[in-house]
Amino acid sequence: MDTLTHALSGALLARATAPEDAPPRSLLRRIAAGFFACAAPDLDFVVAFVGPVEYLQNHRGVTHSLVLLPLWALLFSWVLAKILREPRGWRSLYGVAALGLALHIAGDVITSYGTMILAPFSDWRSQIGTTFIIDLWFSGIIVAGLLASAFLHRSRWPAVAAIAVLAGYVGFQYLQKEKAIEFGERYARDHGIGGATVSVQPRPVSPFNWTVFVSDAEAHHFAHVNLVRKEPLSYRPGDGFIPMLDSIYQPLAAARWETRTRYGEGAIKPFAQEAWNSPAMSVYRWFADLPAFEDASTGSTCVWFIDLRFLTPGRAATPFRYGACRDQPGAAWRLVPP
Repeated sequence: MDTLTHALSGALLARATAPEDAPPRSLLRRIAAGFFACAAPDLDFVVAFVGPVEYLQNHRGVTHSLVLLPLWALLFSWVLAKILREPRGWRSLYGVAALGLALHIAGDVITSYGTMILAPFSDWRSQIGTTFIIDLWFSGIIVAGLLASAFLHRSRWPAVAAIAVLAGYVGFQYLQKEKAIEFGERYARDHGIGGATVSVQPRPVSPFNWTVFVSDAEAHHFAHVNLVRKEPLSYRPGDGFIPMLDSIYQPLAAARWETRTRYGEGAIKPFAQEAWNSPAMSVYRWFADLPAFEDASTGSTCVWFIDLRFLTPGRAATPFRYGACRDQPGAAWRLVPP
């Protein structure tokens, strides 16, 4: 989830859980604490300044850990008490800081990137994959709840209602995910793809837009679909960016399936497999859920891979593109970041 949406959701939750008799100034400090605490885990972006590999290894790591949440809540409540000049000290903000941190973690778990909720004891990445990283409907519900709360500032019920609608929306997305999986399973059966793994990825603009993947040991077959659309959505230049993104997703009956191999084809395949299985690629093998071959250098010294989770139509480039290179046959492979 983007950081601004995290922060706004923290403010909404702080308002929803505030005591009915909270004094105005105390309420404002509580909402501000929820806003900043729910954004705080994304401070791990500083790891990117060390390097892209370190970012890959550590983003959504210790700052997103449920195990370390009590300690982070203690730190942030103390800092926020100083910044917000809370007269009752950090103890009065500890609860809302803990709620904000927990909500941030939940907001990331519902996306597809993966969140190491047990760090530093485990690098297992939890992901539900119901919600695209930037979901305008999700963010809109939060903004509507905050506006209603500002208008009816003496009541917490607008915020409570918005939280309930938000939970219902994510539940609705989960149901759409199950329908997308069923579509992929049907494709695998109809085309005799034995031993296939079906996975789906949420896409932008609509909770009905998904990319469905049917993967086996050699390749990924995928289609960009809209679960409820009966006719393809027409798009003309000038209609705008959002209509352009939305038009890519086809009705189920008109789904256009594509194939991307894991290791390429022909003479390049053994070379790509060797690169993929090299120790240099261990970090990327851990990270990539849907790895696919993208390219190889003409001199057969480098092989590039992408993670199809992040192959979003309409995006100029696919992020998290990593490669393995060596100077000559028999030499050690080295990881090459984007």
